[in-house]
Amino acid sequence: MLGIEFPILAFSHCRDVVAAVSKAGGLGVLGAVAHSPESLDMELAWIENEVGDKPYGVDLLVPAKYIGVEEGGLSGGKLVDMIPDAHRTFVNDLLERYGVPPLPDDEKISATGGLLSWSHKGAQPLMDVAFAHKTRFIANALGPAPDYMVEHAHANGVLVGGLVGKKQHAERQKNAGVDIIVAQGYEAGGHTGEISTMVLIPEVVDAVAPTPVLAAGGIGNGRQIAASLALGAQGVWCGSVWLTTEEAETHPIVKEKFLAATSSDTVRSRASTGKPARQLRTAWTDEWEDPANPDPLPMPLHGMLIADAQRRMQRSAASNPGAQQLVNYFVGQIVGQMNQVKPAKQVVFEMVEEFIDAAERVAGLLGE
Repeated sequence: MLGIEFPILAFSHCRDVVAAVSKAGGLGVLGAVAHSPESLDMELAWIENEVGDKPYGVDLLVPAKYIGVEEGGLSGGKLVDMIPDAHRTFVNDLLERYGVPPLPDDEKISATGGLLSWSHKGAQPLMDVAFAHKTRFIANALGPAPDYMVEHAHANGVLVGGLVGKKQHAERQKNAGVDIIVAQGYEAGGHTGEISTMVLIPEVVDAVAPTPVLAAGGIGNGRQIAASLALGAQGVWCGSVWLTTEEAETHPIVKEKFLAATSSDTVRSRASTGKPARQLRTAWTDEWEDPANPDPLPMPLHGMLIADAQRRMQRSAASNPGAQQLVNYFVGQIVGQMNQVKPAKQVVFEMVEEFIDAAERVAGLLGE
């Protein structure tokens, strides 16, 4: 379906990782939610120049539920007015307690700076850019794929994927007309549900057959790929494992934290987007989980609230102890195995080699 050698899809916000995986025989998928249509156009042109005729994909984030969904997305000004003063005060006080310096005047973020393209109105221009390029695959990471995405993708010969965290979500995606279901378990980084990969994959496979299913969540080596295929998946979707590759643009301090982390050092929290998302546990997540502090706001208000704070932490983390304690990023429980920096191509090939060994070992058991 995808024209790839290995059934490994790599989600990444870094174009270099996307290109490297596609060139290695998998399918790189660029996370596009933080892009403007203009910047996405440039990124996809760069990827196409790198990969030649190799296929690649684009991932958007158009949730089924968010503030303003009835209108397809409210204006930035209306959303700004909905952020409580108490939340602004908490964030400002938090950064002051940890001694994180403010941004220089020429780097300050506007009040709407954290409003990403995760509404229907915001995502449609990004879809148009993707369809104007040689995109082979487009996915929606939250909720059923919008009609516009499915119709225009199929009209342009593009396959559509949908990420799900439970069987009912998979059935809705199938009814929406998607071509590939990505069943993502609780172990995964980013937005994820509450069902583990081992339980979720066979449930989804049985529910949507013959629609192909990719397994996601806690997958970073060949043995885990073999287990996924044994559960009925036809391939895998990996995200976290690329965050410590040579090509990844992960913040250096965060990359160091990932390399040192164990599988117990993540938490599923609303602290970074307003929706439950697995990420590295740091002082930032601990502060938002403290019942004495305000609860995270719904999406997209929370992203707008914390955009300036996140930029401040990232900018000063290299030298500021407080920012080093706070700064974090999305990552799954597979982080405990991400303890060495490698080229993305090497990660792909090691996955394939270990998969072959695992499959041969199981075949040998049957032969006995």
